[in-house]
Amino acid sequence: MSKIAFLYPGQGAQKVGMGQDFYEQSGYAKEIYDEASSMLGFDLCSLCFEENERLNRTDYTQAALVTTCIAMTKELMSHGVVPDMTAGLSLGEYCAIWAAKGMNFSDAIKTIWERGRLMHSAVPDGSGSMAAVLGLTAEQVEAVVDPLTQVSVANYNCPGQIVITGKKIAIEEAIPALKEAGAKRVLPLQVSGPFHSPYLCEAGEKLADALDQVAWMPLQIPYVTNVNAEVINDITLTKDLLVKQVSSSVMWEQSIRKMIAEGIDTFIEIGPGKTLSGFMRKIDRSVKMFRIGTMEEMKKVIKQIEE
Repeated sequence: MSKIAFLYPGQGAQKVGMGQDFYEQSGYAKEIYDEASSMLGFDLCSLCFEENERLNRTDYTQAALVTTCIAMTKELMSHGVVPDMTAGLSLGEYCAIWAAKGMNFSDAIKTIWERGRLMHSAVPDGSGSMAAVLGLTAEQVEAVVDPLTQVSVANYNCPGQIVITGKKIAIEEAIPALKEAGAKRVLPLQVSGPFHSPYLCEAGEKLADALDQVAWMPLQIPYVTNVNAEVINDITLTKDLLVKQVSSSVMWEQSIRKMIAEGIDTFIEIGPGKTLSGFMRKIDRSVKMFRIGTMEEMKKVIKQIEE
């Protein structure tokens, strides 16, 4: 019997039109979008389905992705596909906790909106930056950036892809050193701040107030946290982990390896894009990897899992 994990993407996966077919064809998904719109006071359908500038602004991006991923998951679960474990990259961890029954949707969407708002306003626009380093090991990247006071590792995505974060000028100065160390490419990311860096510590501390308002519920299944790649079974640990997560490195490769060690052999990426599927190919090709970004893909995945 396969052991299934649901995986949720982070910022950067968003795209215009995401989730629209779910909204139009699934009563469960429509309910999620409509509830999010009512709670946040703006139309999530317009944000996700129509061309607009807000979709790529951190606060709106986070609300849009969490709404979309949860809407897709609700429809998937209605067909009897349920996970044995969950994980999400950065903001995706909120979807993972929701899917693990640790919080309800209302708390998830209200908290992620506050998280996005705090992260968006944490540092002046243009002063922070992030870049993906391709072709170096984590140890090689750390050897370059650890001596730099304004640069740190944001994401350990997969072998050969590490993301750095920090002050924009410091990132620009680190790029030649990384290339000299053997990096094949260093790609600046289109983000508005130095996410998952010490510059976001204050935002994390302020987020604690919103997390205090969450009606936490006992986890029905475990999830794996970004902060230390550990399996979480105790919901009382979640608040502090989410506070730390804002400014700490995302241990994604380590999280996937932990899940495989726990017996997970089938992974389903739920949400727009295929970033996590790409990471998986570099982490471990021996496991089954599916992705669901459209209703048609969901139907195919359900059929394949049932076979």
